[in-house]
Amino acid sequence: MKKNITLILSLFLSVSSVDLFAQDKKIGSRQDREGLYNYLLEKTFERESFSPVKNQNLDLDIEKEMLKYKSELINAKSEEDLFYAIVKISNARKDRHLKVATIKNGLTLRDITPGTLPILFEVDFKNEDNPFFFISNYSSNIKKYGKVQPEVGDRLIKVNGELFNSYINRIKPYHRYSTLNGFWKKLPPTFTTKNLLLPYSFDVKTMRLEFENKDGKTYMLALPYLPDEKIKWQLESNVRYKGFELAYKTQTYHLYLPANKKVGKTVLLYWYGFRENLVNDIDRLIAYADSAKLLDHNIIVDATKSRGGSKGAYAVQRMSPLPFKTAFGNIRLSDIADDFINRKKRQFDSKKILDGNVKETIDDGSWLMDWLLNDVMDGINDGQQYSNNVPFKLAHLPKYSDGIMQPAEKHFTGKLACLFSPYGGSHLDQFSSIVVDNKLGYTIGMATGGYSNTWEWHEDLTFLNSKKPLVDFMWSIGHTIRPNGQILEGNPASIDRHIPLTRDNYLNYYDLLIDEALMYLLK
Repeated sequence: MKKNITLILSLFLSVSSVDLFAQDKKIGSRQDREGLYNYLLEKTFERESFSPVKNQNLDLDIEKEMLKYKSELINAKSEEDLFYAIVKISNARKDRHLKVATIKNGLTLRDITPGTLPILFEVDFKNEDNPFFFISNYSSNIKKYGKVQPEVGDRLIKVNGELFNSYINRIKPYHRYSTLNGFWKKLPPTFTTKNLLLPYSFDVKTMRLEFENKDGKTYMLALPYLPDEKIKWQLESNVRYKGFELAYKTQTYHLYLPANKKVGKTVLLYWYGFRENLVNDIDRLIAYADSAKLLDHNIIVDATKSRGGSKGAYAVQRMSPLPFKTAFGNIRLSDIADDFINRKKRQFDSKKILDGNVKETIDDGSWLMDWLLNDVMDGINDGQQYSNNVPFKLAHLPKYSDGIMQPAEKHFTGKLACLFSPYGGSHLDQFSSIVVDNKLGYTIGMATGGYSNTWEWHEDLTFLNSKKPLVDFMWSIGHTIRPNGQILEGNPASIDRHIPLTRDNYLNYYDLLIDEALMYLLK
């Protein structure tokens, strides 16, 4: 009997050992994958610049959330399994900036054929605790895919036979977001297009969608994925502004001028983002307004579809006659701080202090390097967890500044009204917080997406022993500090006049926002 027990135990240990150490060249052994999880957990708490207010708003326990996907990673059977397990673990931190990407010789994913459903959705935010999709547009021949003609405003209630809320809860872990409204606002475009956000198990040739119209009647559409060029949309998608006419376009904004007396002395900027040409485009705006005698006009900034970027304070200095405090930032002092500084120094030496391939600072980067090589290094040597707070990325002001910025020599002198939505974030969040916290103007719509940090750190993940390349992984390594002193990540500035998008106001939503802006500007 004793011999039998010994034999059974020996066989068990042998099998366990094989299971533990057996290695697939592409996805490693179980031990490799467990080591990877432990590394991600350890480095997250060592490097990440956490936002307590975000964690509170989302009721988020990051370690507990990451643990949910530990078994998926350890038990991965394919490259796809491993990739999406890492994605879920990354997304457990709830940070829109932090993505996982494929790298050379790393994990590979399937090829997909691009395609779009012949239908578009927006989100009804009337009850922000229970948002839902409604039809916002559809192809001119949509009737061929069902027995009932859909209408704008019809509610999506099932996806491939699954209740809508259940389906959304299943796909939620694959998405990056810092606020719930930000998650919902970014969701519709990914829902209607072929992409690699979701694993193969979600891939279907035809989406069976069930709808409920405003009368409570339900119907089904069986929709294929089509090439974009084969879809003729029923409704025009271009935003039009009553009472305004287009003057010219830039990469940063489109300028609209008053077309009738009802809008008074008001110009409107359809804002695209804070990117490559911001300084040149803003200089063009001021030159044009000066020559056309428009600098005494009010401004409406429609930033409901804006991207992020940098150097937004340069625009604020020319949009408002008031001084203001800019956003601040810091850096988490961890094991990668030295490498981060060295990377920035190499960029500085090559005259390429860049943020997403865009010049990061107004000066040549000297302010930034002075801070990194002195204050930050001193903080590292002193064992600090975070550096001192300085004006954001030293983009506009040196490290010793109080952050107060004065209006430019030439600037608009009228009132300012801004239209926002959860679609955008990052530097847009900063722009919004500068306007709100400094009381520079009137804000309308919905709060921005709430994802803003100072810097991220990229690392090519590998297995600890074999060094097999896996994916590009990111950490958020610096807080953005609002002018009011609060951490900005997951904490967007509140809106003066909250007007949520709903299926009932969708077709005239911009009219509502503009009317509200004009009531403030012209009273």
